[in-house]
Amino acid sequence: MGVSTSSPEKGISVVTVDFPPVNALPVRGWFELAGAVRAAGRDADVRCVVLAAEGRGFNAGVDIKEIQAQGGPALAGASEGCAEAFAAVYECEVPVVAEVHGFCLGGGIGLVGNADAIVASDDATFGLPELDRGALGAATHLARLVPQHLMRALYYTSRTATAAELHAHGSVWQVVPRGDLRAAALELAREIAAKDGRLIRLAKAAINGIDPVDVRRSYRFEQAFTFEASLSGVGDRVRDTFGKEGAQVGDHG
Repeated sequence: MGVSTSSPEKGISVVTVDFPPVNALPVRGWFELAGAVRAAGRDADVRCVVLAAEGRGFNAGVDIKEIQAQGGPALAGASEGCAEAFAAVYECEVPVVAEVHGFCLGGGIGLVGNADAIVASDDATFGLPELDRGALGAATHLARLVPQHLMRALYYTSRTATAAELHAHGSVWQVVPRGDLRAAALELAREIAAKDGRLIRLAKAAINGIDPVDVRRSYRFEQAFTFEASLSGVGDRVRDTFGKEGAQVGDHG
């Protein structure tokens, strides 16, 4: 349980998240993930990082129960931890391929929205249930996956989009059966890792440098409204409904 790193092939590092039952990460989990991704990117022998997960789904966001139990400190910790994990993916010195299966919710959108490429299984779904959880955030990253008006509709309704729908919008590189997911992710990572190591790092820095949106600043701006919602009491009031009416998988995010 936690975050682990493996090297299945030369030039490729796989960072795997495993927080049962649904990969709803506690505060420490986000910082642990950030550290693992940054360490992999600093490794001179690595030319591509694959971000993967064990269990039922890729990521169900933050651990709402931890926030309910600990209040403000956990909310602040989750906000800072998510910001660091999202930034670690974006700022990783080499390209990051997100390997997504099952649900990708809340903070999961922050991770894949900042990745360089996404390979998904045909059962993968993507969404931001933030408004149902008394929070805001990661619209910055959802806007990197779908067009503006679709992003707004998905955000306001807390609905999800399928991997096939994101593939149609060009944000998912490939959709494959669940059993073929790792092979497909490694195939793309292998093609990237075949490039010159120094040149691929320069390419990552160059592409980030022409990005029209400062994703770290944009996300932190959004998070200010999460704290405003919390201070006004509406955030806690909505969040306290979590798990009380037959919680679904997405309720953890």
